[in-house]
Amino acid sequence: MIRTLFWASRPVSWVNTAYPFAAAAILTGGLPAWLVVLGVVFFLVPYNLAMYGINDVFDFASDLRNPRKGGVEGSVLGDPAVRRRVLAWSVLLPVPFVAVLAGWSAVRGEWAAVLVLAVSLFAVVAYSWAGLRFKERPFLDAATSATHFVSPAVYGLVLAGATPTPALAALLGAFFLWGMASQMFGAVQDVVPDREGGLASVATVLGARRTVLLAAGLYAAAGLLLLATEPPGPLAALLAVPYVVNTLRFRRITDATSGAAHRGWQLFLPLNYVTGFLVTLLLIGWALTRGAAA
Repeated sequence: MIRTLFWASRPVSWVNTAYPFAAAAILTGGLPAWLVVLGVVFFLVPYNLAMYGINDVFDFASDLRNPRKGGVEGSVLGDPAVRRRVLAWSVLLPVPFVAVLAGWSAVRGEWAAVLVLAVSLFAVVAYSWAGLRFKERPFLDAATSATHFVSPAVYGLVLAGATPTPALAALLGAFFLWGMASQMFGAVQDVVPDREGGLASVATVLGARRTVLLAAGLYAAAGLLLLATEPPGPLAALLAVPYVVNTLRFRRITDATSGAAHRGWQLFLPLNYVTGFLVTLLLIGWALTRGAAA
């Protein structure tokens, strides 16, 4: 069961949610170390198990038709008993973490942090849960997916009491557009199995080619927004270029050949790690610059 839960939580994606929270909380400062560590652990594993575990439970029918499922890109939960256990762990594991995080803010009267955390968790559940299934509502699916990754950063900022600025808004906006583009591009490779499974998405509605072009446009827009951030932030605009290039490689793709976009997705995953390393260097530069100015 542990192995099933491990793969269901998408370990290759753990850093995509834990890192934004950690960077936001640490760079803003002022939080006790234990709270930051607790938040990082929460967004590292329980949050991802909730997000992807619930998804695998309710998507099992389409996953059975999807050749890329059954490994690092998602579990295939054909056994009803296994699905029940995965769903139980996905819902219950985050509870003690959420109780402590929300409780810490509540006793201090910091309800904005509680609200952001609630919105983040609602987006996680609503994306896949039967009766809500935001992932089957074109464009809302991409916005909800982006919320999964941006909200940990917003939560870290609000929890630490960061001061809102236009530059910070531009940074979060760029991150949100990146999240939408990534969800759309990821959906292209699943056009055929999603349609066979009766699932709707931006890609099944717009078609593979138009979705690729839209995703590339959103990546480019994210890069442009980064030009409005504080130095050395504008340098991060260059980091959007590899995503645009990787996506546009499939600009002539058709619905019938949409599975070929999986090659782009395989490059997307390591690209995230390289980008994360370069973003870290920029954040260190920003922190040093701010420290020198102070």
